[in-house]
Amino acid sequence: MKAFTYERAKDPVAAARAAARPGAKFLAGGTNLLDLMKIEIEAPTHLIDVQDLGFDKIEPTPDGGLRIGALVTNTAMAADQRVRRDYPLLTRATVAGASGQLRNKATTAGNLLQRTRCPYFYDPNMPCNKRKPGSGCGALGGYSRQLAVVGSSEACIATHPSDMAVAMRALDAVVETVNPQGRTRAIPIAEFHRLPGDTPHIETTLTAGELITAVTLPKPIGGTQIYEKVRDRASYAFAVVSVAAVIQSDGSGRVAVGGVAHKPWRVDAADAAMSRGAKAAAGELLAGAKPTQDNAFKIPLVERTLAGVMAQARAA
Repeated sequence: MKAFTYERAKDPVAAARAAARPGAKFLAGGTNLLDLMKIEIEAPTHLIDVQDLGFDKIEPTPDGGLRIGALVTNTAMAADQRVRRDYPLLTRATVAGASGQLRNKATTAGNLLQRTRCPYFYDPNMPCNKRKPGSGCGALGGYSRQLAVVGSSEACIATHPSDMAVAMRALDAVVETVNPQGRTRAIPIAEFHRLPGDTPHIETTLTAGELITAVTLPKPIGGTQIYEKVRDRASYAFAVVSVAAVIQSDGSGRVAVGGVAHKPWRVDAADAAMSRGAKAAAGELLAGAKPTQDNAFKIPLVERTLAGVMAQARAA
């Protein structure tokens, strides 16, 4: 690990101002950042610890939703009675991620900002445009079983690893931020994560120093909410494919998919096709997919997983 300086922030705007400097990074739970620092994939020169900023509460919003502070741990969010009752999809997705020990430290904002688990990103001996812009993508000609089948580019076929973010995409969450000038904004989660294009190292629409303060969930939408995660082992594994669905009694609904793209994947046309069945919805979700020989199995796996989720909803 390379040397760095450290400060413990007491004010959100001051923290954002400090993070806008080159080489600076926010530190919260540290479950992803510190691991990457140990292997020098991340090498910040200055860390701003934001754990004292008070963003650790879950509060109701005036319109009947919930505002989840950026520093609320995954464990606390998943266990909150309001989340369990009104947004069970979010509880199920969050509990499906990582391990109990990690969920006790990992934060809401940190979960959204996780870096990819692409093996070529983690191997400094291999080219990776996400780790070193312009170096190439080793995964394109390499082993790509876990990687993206849709929304990828010639520069990157990595996937986003978060389970929680897939559920939040299905629930239309909004990410709240503050920037170094003290201005706040609300970013729909559909616009928060970027597709790779020619700049896969730019993963979100956050600007320099912009600090996540909370994630807001809209008024509960009801329906049967299911999160199904297909993985290589029963626990502590990232999704090969995951499906987050909200299905209403008339068969209509919405669906987001993980493990297939650079961001949680949701398509309006797929939502509209939900009442016509899994085949129709999956076809819209994966329209234009460009799988590799290693991960082409994800195409039928999405359809089968979604069909299973729909069957669970009908039986509920």
